[in-house]
Amino acid sequence: MREAWLTLPEVVAARRRTLRVLVVAQVVGALGYGAGPSVGVLLAQQVTRSEALAGIARASTTIGAALIALPLGMLAARAGRRRALTLAWGGASAGAAVLVVSAALGSTLLLVLGMIALGAGTAAGLQARFAATDLAEPAHRGRSLSLVVWVGTIGAVLGPNLGVPGEALEARTGLPPLSGAFAIAAVLLGVTAVVVGVFLRPEPLDVVRRHGTAPDATSVGPAPLRPGAALQEVRRSPPATFALLALVLSHLAMVSVMTMTPVHLAHQGHGITVVGITISLHVLGMFAFAPVMGVLADRVGTVRTILLGQALLLASAVVGVLGADRTGAVVVALFLLGLAWSMVTVPAATLLSGAVAPESRPVVQGGSDSAMNAAAALGAIASGPLLATVDFAGLSATAALCVVPVVVAVVRRRELIRL
Repeated sequence: MREAWLTLPEVVAARRRTLRVLVVAQVVGALGYGAGPSVGVLLAQQVTRSEALAGIARASTTIGAALIALPLGMLAARAGRRRALTLAWGGASAGAAVLVVSAALGSTLLLVLGMIALGAGTAAGLQARFAATDLAEPAHRGRSLSLVVWVGTIGAVLGPNLGVPGEALEARTGLPPLSGAFAIAAVLLGVTAVVVGVFLRPEPLDVVRRHGTAPDATSVGPAPLRPGAALQEVRRSPPATFALLALVLSHLAMVSVMTMTPVHLAHQGHGITVVGITISLHVLGMFAFAPVMGVLADRVGTVRTILLGQALLLASAVVGVLGADRTGAVVVALFLLGLAWSMVTVPAATLLSGAVAPESRPVVQGGSDSAMNAAAALGAIASGPLLATVDFAGLSATAALCVVPVVVAVVRRRELIRL
């Protein structure tokens, strides 16, 4: 068998150790950067004193993830996953610390810089899910990827509620309002960097380079580090092109609505507790059911699972449009939105990884993460003005338009449904 090397005892041991380290990193790291979607947007509104500017400032996290993701993939190809992930988590820790200073000084510049650096945590979390597939057997690639997504549930659900212990820390230390959550996040993200830097050994890509000589080995040899070459490979592969389209548009829809939900809830008179619970339930939908999505992708098919995700995106939009003025409906819409995101991104990431040449995967994966976050940044920037002009119902309806190109792509290339 061409994948026989994957069953060697040393490879199996490296796979298990890699997954254990990535599990810990995802839990602690997601807890750290999870404060961004809830506390971050409120801090941005507090510092900028403008809803439109708050959306732009909040988008800086997504912009940071977009700027960092591709270089991070290139660094992983050159120096390995361990160094790339350690650098990204460390950068996110520094960004959280800068946000504490921005709250103290009321500085929009430091707010934006801190948010951009915090985006490195998002980029690291995305790359970690791909790192889980480096040593995975092809038939279990979706499950391995979804495992790392799933374990982030604990941190990602609790992260938006860091505002509560953050308030206690502020009361004890005299930190300015909304900064305590990011002081805690800085410590958590720093711990994550140390865990990955010390314990992610052996380097997964080194193991692949030593053993994975088969044409369909699950990771890279010497990688073509030019992003243009990787993009050309994606363009030549209809499955890869479709997977990238689904990833980008689902992330755009999700971030656009999620970014302004805390502001919408604040308009309804709710405080940080309701905002935190709402975002936590949204994130629960994003991560808690990832293993189910991985099983669906491996058994039912990646494209069929992606199409089910499009149906959930539409359902979320309908609830958001009809129940924009009811808190309960907004909570349900956000939960469905997170579930739809999971149902699209897990199979789409799995499809993308298997649709390109092994030597191109780290750069293609980094490029896909960069494209996802670049599109989401545009959505986050536009979401503030949209909320101000057409309210939450109009924002939800606009996000639903992201479903159309994905469905059209399958209709035009019906052979994709077999994947």
